[in-house]
Amino acid sequence: MSKPSRKTSAVLAFMAIVAAGYGITEYWRLRNNLPQAFMDAQAKGAIIAQSIVATSQQSSATLNQVNQDDRQGNDQAALALVANLLTESENLRNQAVQLSNQVEAMTQSLSDINSLPARQAALDAISSHLALINQLINYSGDLGNLSDALQRRFSQGSYAETSVQIQALVNQVNVDVAAINNFNNQAAAAMQQFNSIVNK
Repeated sequence: MSKPSRKTSAVLAFMAIVAAGYGITEYWRLRNNLPQAFMDAQAKGAIIAQSIVATSQQSSATLNQVNQDDRQGNDQAALALVANLLTESENLRNQAVQLSNQVEAMTQSLSDINSLPARQAALDAISSHLALINQLINYSGDLGNLSDALQRRFSQGSYAETSVQIQALVNQVNVDVAAINNFNNQAAAAMQQFNSIVNK
């Protein structure tokens, strides 16, 4: 009988690890009577939130370029970059709706978590996700304000807005990005606490 190839052995080993990990997760879920709906929504929500963070963080570099173009008088280049950010903002709003749906599912399952400390940790994660969604709304609004200010600044060469005012708006959007990242970190920390409680 021929021995399996190294590639086949590696695949089988990986499948065994995945199966073992799933088995351990199921064991702790059943042992602590954790609601599957909560666990599923939390996992999906974490992926969506991380995607939101990654997309919003990319905007910081773009905003620096916007500020540079503004100072150099590259009006159309700056406006084009902000227009792209506004398009990405629409995508972020769609992701915020998806995250909100997962947060709602998590909230509905809270009462099914028997451990009070675990339930509190889960509630902290939910609160941080809600704060992230709210901050995302601010981010979108501040991007819109920046776009409007740039259009006023460059319209008919009037330069109604100063570079200092544009810089202040850029800074505010960067503050939004930092806050979004912070709230995501808080949600992750809360779920770490949750896992440490239920896995005791």
